[in-house]
Amino acid sequence: MLNVLKTLGPKKLNLGLIVNPIAGIGGKYALKGSDGEAFLKALAKGAELVSPKRAKRFVRSLSRFIVEEVLVPPGVMGEDIVKESGLPSKVVDCVSKSKWPTEASDTINCSLMIKEKVDIIVFVGGDGTARDIFSSINRGIPALGVPAGVKVYSSVFATSPESAAGILSTCSTVGCMLEEREVMDIDEDAFRKGKLMARLYGYLLVPSARGLVASSKEPTLGEEEEKKAIGETVAELMEKCTLYILGPGSTVKAVADAIGVEKTLLGVDAVHNGKLIEKDLDENGLLKLLRKYRKVAIVVSPIGGQGFLFGRGNQQISPKVLRTVISKNGKEGILIISTRNKLAKISELLVDTGDPGVDKMLKGYYRVIVGYNRFKIIKVRPAFEI
Repeated sequence: MLNVLKTLGPKKLNLGLIVNPIAGIGGKYALKGSDGEAFLKALAKGAELVSPKRAKRFVRSLSRFIVEEVLVPPGVMGEDIVKESGLPSKVVDCVSKSKWPTEASDTINCSLMIKEKVDIIVFVGGDGTARDIFSSINRGIPALGVPAGVKVYSSVFATSPESAAGILSTCSTVGCMLEEREVMDIDEDAFRKGKLMARLYGYLLVPSARGLVASSKEPTLGEEEEKKAIGETVAELMEKCTLYILGPGSTVKAVADAIGVEKTLLGVDAVHNGKLIEKDLDENGLLKLLRKYRKVAIVVSPIGGQGFLFGRGNQQISPKVLRTVISKNGKEGILIISTRNKLAKISELLVDTGDPGVDKMLKGYYRVIVGYNRFKIIKVRPAFEI
């Protein structure tokens, strides 16, 4: 149970805004992250920055009437995002304006310098950014994440940039409770052994807002037989001469096991007529295959505890990929699978692809395979719809 500690507001808020500009850049390119070599590889492939776009969506949705002042680092870490918004702002000299690429130490240093002067720090990034924020502020002041990373397992993030702005509006106008929420990231040692597990690093104080702040990814223990049954059902439903794009995760891996092919645990693979044709595909690789095959389908499982279907951990299945699949086969080309335990605490599934138009296309009711020839109907909606 979450521990409610104090309140924020009601009053006009002094905000700290810290943007990790490289967060999420590796998602479309199957790089499992955005730091270090992954960032350089993504740039070499012509990747565009993801995080600043998400930050701009947050700032555009933020009412100036609830903000006293926004404190930001120089340049791409915040100043460039806020300067055209009309919001009252002040630049904190915590990193060189010309530094590129930025590093984790810059996020830590800026949050240390900003934290004493604001009511809450809003950060734009992923789990790595959340860990950096936690290491510098711990539970000293409130924080709220705007999701922009490749992986978002922590429960300190709003469901979308617009939701983050909505949460702050509530805090400013009527006040909001603060609660301890988990900062989590993939356990790299477990991943090297072929296991997908999230490790708890600590807690941040986050505004409490039902439905607008995502839960942490829940472990899926004791579900192997159910996953096996789901995998067998999908294998029986698979049609010949159809390209199947297999999303990440252990539930989808059960599908690969059922048809006897090897699955990349955190990657996106493709099978055709029961044979693996490509492994660990990025966006460009998927688009190339989609030009070749007429009939296509995506097999995907939502993130446990959060309910995100697209936009978290599977950014290779990009808006371009989704548009192409829907144009070829309609929404029937999206095959959702999940254990019943994963759906037990989720009333609906969310999509946050970065393209609001695609998110709206995906909206509707879907049949989810939850066991051997067992199905459940569940609603899918865009995360930005508050």
